[in-house]
Amino acid sequence: MTKEKSNTVKSVLKAFAIIEELDKAGELSIGELSKRLSMDKSTVHRLINTIKEAGYVNQNEENRKYSNSLKLFAIGNKVVKNTGIKKIARPYLECLADKSGETINLGVRVGAKIIYVDKIESSSTIRAGLEIGMTVPTYCSGLGKAILAFTPEETLNEVLDEINIFKKYTKKTIENRADFLKELEVVRKNGYSIDDEEYVDGLICFGVPVFDYHGNPVAAVSISFPKYRYDELKHREMHSKLLLETSNEISKQLGYKSGDYNF
Repeated sequence: MTKEKSNTVKSVLKAFAIIEELDKAGELSIGELSKRLSMDKSTVHRLINTIKEAGYVNQNEENRKYSNSLKLFAIGNKVVKNTGIKKIARPYLECLADKSGETINLGVRVGAKIIYVDKIESSSTIRAGLEIGMTVPTYCSGLGKAILAFTPEETLNEVLDEINIFKKYTKKTIENRADFLKELEVVRKNGYSIDDEEYVDGLICFGVPVFDYHGNPVAAVSISFPKYRYDELKHREMHSKLLLETSNEISKQLGYKSGDYNF
């Protein structure tokens, strides 16, 4: 057993598992959490009371179910604010939205997931995209692929080790590590990623990484839109070009010099 594993506090991991499950479902009872997490009710009860006392969970007085509090949202917003990436990227995202006419997303990687930290909705009546604050797996997201394709190998392996199961969200979701690594090779070659209905049916997304002054991919920008509007000959070239231009401008603001990939 490695030192890292031996230092793991299982009760803390279980507490975070509860928080993540509440994030997915919105509101759950102790019994529902116990079933979803394969955890004893007594353990869930003990842990969730501790989390509640710390202010990270609320309890509905009517149905006695639990939900995450706004304290987590406040912490997340502060993290994003402190990185500065949202403020720096915003004008470039607005420009990209004007040029593409589609929904624009900005995301950062947290472990093996992507969290949406900013977005600009499409002007179209029918829109496509996920809300700010939502998290999605890196392996079935255009943002996640874009970041991981240019992530140093050691860090990439650590991220992939966190993914125990490549859960299928649609029939097009990548199912295993080997196929995902092949996909990252394609992304690296092209400079941009594509999520073709891999997380949400009917949604297609193009993504590119944003680099800091060390050449590390610290965020990603994507264009998402309904699949029925997709014209491959037109949109692949147009959207990838717009995204790469946008990524280049944001990366320059972060001190990045072209060709300095830390890979």
